[in-house]
Parts: sequence; C-alpha cells; structure tokens
Amino acid sequence: MANLFRKQAQNYAASRPSYPPELFSYIASKCPGRRLVWDVGTGSGQAAAALSSIFNSVVATDVSPEQLSHTPSQIPNIRFILTPPSLPLADLHRIVAPPASVDLITVAQALHWLDLPAFYAHARSMLVPGGVMAAWCYTGAVIGGGRSRADEIYRQIYAESGPYWADERRLVEEGYMGVEFPFRPVEGEEGTGPVVGFAAEREMTAADFLEYVRSWSAYQTAREKGVELLTEEIVEELGKAWGDDGEAIRAVRFPISLRIGRV
Repeated sequence: MANLFRKQAQNYAASRPSYPPELFSYIASKCPGRRLVWDVGTGSGQAAAALSSIFNSVVATDVSPEQLSHTPSQIPNIRFILTPPSLPLADLHRIVAPPASVDLITVAQALHWLDLPAFYAHARSMLVPGGVMAAWCYTGAVIGGGRSRADEIYRQIYAESGPYWADERRLVEEGYMGVEFPFRPVEGEEGTGPVVGFAAEREMTAADFLEYVRSWSAYQTAREKGVELLTEEIVEELGKAWGDDGEAIRAVRFPISLRIGRV
C-alpha cells in the first residue's frame, strides 16, 4: 500500500478534500472520553489535525514516509509515527499507547488497506472499555449536483481508471458496506452503519480537480503501464465544462460513508 502513494504524496496532501467538522463532532459525541485518539493510516494528517482540536492528544501512524513528510508540524498535541506494515502488539503498546488507554480509533480512507483480523485484535487491546472505532471513506465526486457536463467527464475518467485500482478499492466502491466490522452499535444507531449524511467538500478550479485525479493510485498505476487517463482532449473538455476556461471556482462534494461501533 505504501508504494501506491509514494509518487503522488504531494498531490495527495495538496488536493484531497478536508472532512467536515460535523463528522468529527458526531464521532466524538459517542466516545467515553476525549483524552487520546489513535489515527491509523493518517496519510498527510487531515483527520488527525481535525481531531487535535477535540481530543487532548492524537497519535497518528502511517507506513508511508512520503505521506508523513506532508503532515502539519505545528500542532503540538499530535504525534506522527512511521510504522512498519506489521507491528507486534507489544511494540504497538510501546510505540503508540498502553493497553486500554485509547478513547477512539479512527481510520480515514484507509480501512481497505489493513489486515482486518489483526487490526481489530490490536484495536480491542488499545481501546478503553466502551471505546469507539470509526472508519470512513468517501466515494465518487459530485461537481454540479451529479448532472453537469463536468460530472459526466469525471465519470468517464473514473470508468477508464477502473482496471488500474487495487482490488481493495472495491470496498470503497461499496461504501464499506461489505467490510467486516465486529463492534456494537453506538447510541442512536441500530447498527454499525454505513452512516451517511456527511460529505467532504473542497472549492476547486478545473486544474485543482485534475490534481485530485493525479493523486489517485490508479492514475499512477495507469501511467506506469503507459496509459494517460488525462489526455489533452479530456483536460480541454473538462476546462470548457467547468466554466471560465476552467478558472471558475466550483464546490466539489465527496459523500462520506461511516462505519462506527463500540468495543
């Protein structure tokens, strides 16, 4: 997984949307305390930064040094840690946090990369009694309510990228609905989700959106195989559909699908 994001770590940090405050407020409201969060697969730290304003301390881990090189360095209550893909539980307790000390574990747009049985066993050891596990992903972008010409072009690009995604991406397409999630529902929910109604959003020009596409692992894989998903024709067509020769500022929404439960 780390290799998939090595080449586009800077694009990822610069172009990915931020998650809405409402998402973190909802998750925090289900937690037994607000002392410590473990953010797994933190990437460039978008979720960790938001969590740091709600919780006393955040430990954010990732296996990609390139991704971690783009994390915010000025937030004093976040500790970013590079970890190997596989970490024995004793080392996890030593490096991340002691047993039964974490109020919340979050996994933003990364659950599909994890060895879930091993990860869940580690999570149960780390969480306090009643602690919360929250994992979410965002699916396809919505540019103009889903019906604009720019949306059509995006869907064309996405369809052509299909053969170049890793197999694990299927779980994102399903909004994590098919992911094993062996936890109890939190108060107010009949099950562990997916909980919908949240969306990430980012204001973008056409050039910004193209940078987002270039941050896809599938885009980099396609290029390595000699396929350019963003041809000159596609780039020109998207600019015209975007408005003002691509310079218009448009709000792009990314619907979020959340799985949440309690140990």
